Amino acid sequence: MELKEKLVSSFMAFEEQIDVNSDLHELRTSAIKNFEKKGFPTKKEEAWKYTSLNSVLKNDLSVFPKNENNIEFADVKKYFLHEIDTHKLVFIDGVFNSFLSATTHDGIDVCLMSSALNKPKYKMVIDNYFNKIANLDESLTSLNTAFANEGAYINIPKSKVVDKPIEIMYFSTGSEAAILVQPRNLVVVGENSHVQIIERHQNLNENPVLTNSVTEIFAQKRAIVDYYKIQNDNLEANLIDNTYVSQNQETNVSVNTFSFGGNLTRNNLNFYHFGERIVSNLNGITIIGDKQHVDHYTLVQHSTPNCESHQDYKGIFSGRSTGVFNGKIYVEKEAQKTNAFQKSNNILLSDKATINAKPQLEIFADDVKCSHGCTIGQLDETALFYMQQRGIPKKEAKALLMYAFSNAVIESIKIPELKQRITKIIATKLGVKIGFDL
Repeated sequence: MELKEKLVSSFMAFEEQIDVNSDLHELRTSAIKNFEKKGFPTKKEEAWKYTSLNSVLKNDLSVFPKNENNIEFADVKKYFLHEIDTHKLVFIDGVFNSFLSATTHDGIDVCLMSSALNKPKYKMVIDNYFNKIANLDESLTSLNTAFANEGAYINIPKSKVVDKPIEIMYFSTGSEAAILVQPRNLVVVGENSHVQIIERHQNLNENPVLTNSVTEIFAQKRAIVDYYKIQNDNLEANLIDNTYVSQNQETNVSVNTFSFGGNLTRNNLNFYHFGERIVSNLNGITIIGDKQHVDHYTLVQHSTPNCESHQDYKGIFSGRSTGVFNGKIYVEKEAQKTNAFQKSNNILLSDKATINAKPQLEIFADDVKCSHGCTIGQLDETALFYMQQRGIPKKEAKALLMYAFSNAVIESIKIPELKQRITKIIATKLGVKIGFDL
């Protein structure tokens, strides 16, 4: 049985296992019908022109884990930001793990999506926000919505600065021969509030895993949200990450994506503006090799005047790896005084590495500052020679040049301990030791 047929036939059994209200039942039913109609995306679709899911979907993926699995903190400590205290939401094979988690309801809600969907005290928030910006025209978002049950629920009330970062961790143990997991996250940040969130998906085994994740982020007036996605998985992991961001007046939201590992990674990042003086920051670093594939698909929809968006993506590709950057800035007629910038810079370290870049601007306003740029090249041989002449070995010289190339995005990290962690990962990927503190 093909995966699409398996999912459609499993839908009724899934709903029987969980408690759902009538509104959610109608939403789920509509979503599964939409997925049944559209199926998995193919390269015939313009948005998926450079990314094929065929090799991923041929695995016999289990839709629901058959066994509950526990892991020890010592086995996964290195994946956490253990240098500092954090709120933690940990899921193992899609199931919440209370032992490794540190949830809270003390002034803020950092808890489970399953609880929020089914408990009356969360109904108002769910009715107002759940699935309000997720695009059900996207078949994989529809699929996630149909089976949405578990994930992170984060609700920050107004005028609250969260005292420590929130970590959302998804582990796959490999207890199944191959597994599909579909986490659903909802983040609501109230007026004048500030939160930092780190999200990571990690496969602990060599068995294939496909993660189809959907995250909705709502930033109310003057809220500040710093969101970090750490993608450094093994070569049997595949991730489809769908993130939707709604910004109200005078908000500042940054999403920083660090793609270092995994077999196939697709990041769909969508920003929508609903007020003036909004700032949106989309930053990314991709460093991959072998036959890895990373696809960044971004959209910033400017609907209101006097707003800014900044996209800065850096890519370093070796081996037979493939990178894709498809970024779109859409400026509506009413969005005068928009300042939008988009940049994709890429270095190819191998003749067999590939980058497909498609920056796009659609502008219907006449008083704007919008620009986009894309570069694809190799390391500067003159700079490399200059560094070698001053006693820096060739390998280290290359690494320093590549580190400097990506430094602008590294500087956007506002959590010092996370910045150090990312720097170490980059040094490992480049095969050197960075001999200075950052």
